[in-house]
Amino acid sequence: MIAENLNKVKETLHPGVELVAVSKFHPVEALQEAYDAGQRVFGESHVQELVAKQEVLPKDIVWHFIGHLQTNKVKYMAPFVSLIHAVDSVKLLKEIDKQAQKCERVIEVLLQVHVAAEETKFGFLPDELMAMLEAGEWRDMAHVRIVGLMAMATNTDDEVRIASDFECVRQLFGKVKERFFADLPTFQELSMGMSGDYLIAQEHGSTMVRVGSMIFGERHYN
Repeated sequence: MIAENLNKVKETLHPGVELVAVSKFHPVEALQEAYDAGQRVFGESHVQELVAKQEVLPKDIVWHFIGHLQTNKVKYMAPFVSLIHAVDSVKLLKEIDKQAQKCERVIEVLLQVHVAAEETKFGFLPDELMAMLEAGEWRDMAHVRIVGLMAMATNTDDEVRIASDFECVRQLFGKVKERFFADLPTFQELSMGMSGDYLIAQEHGSTMVRVGSMIFGERHYN
């Protein structure tokens, strides 16, 4: 079933769009099934769960951390995490840099932008993002590489609003790239879109979609 679901989702992806299979709360067996069907990129949002799964699953899996990250948890996944999607403060960026240095690695990150209507979502407001990049502290962090932006649209059935949120992020991405990363081809990722809205996100420049329930079914919270 998982293999079938995975292929259905892949058929809907635009060329060049990366699929992050959101596997949080799903058992190792479910991830293994997706792996056996060819999936290599998995997204987790709880550090403890991520570390436990990484220890027992195949070593060529590319692990993305997609949840809200507390600074005191970075060290646990610094040795192996491939991409951290939701960096929402300079403090967190510094901690990732520090832990990556200890592991003699460079960890790739995305800066999270807050455009949704809900105040509960995390991220930099667009003006805050520009100000943070302008301040330039990130330029001295040799062990983190900012490779793009990540955002979540408003949680609504209003597709016009969802499209507007994604378009806002696409335009911000263009401004940020031009102003701060024009000479860095590594700044190229726009992580937008989940099971309910990734088709819309793709129409607005998403290069990476985070899909869980459409692949694994509804999550089990046991």
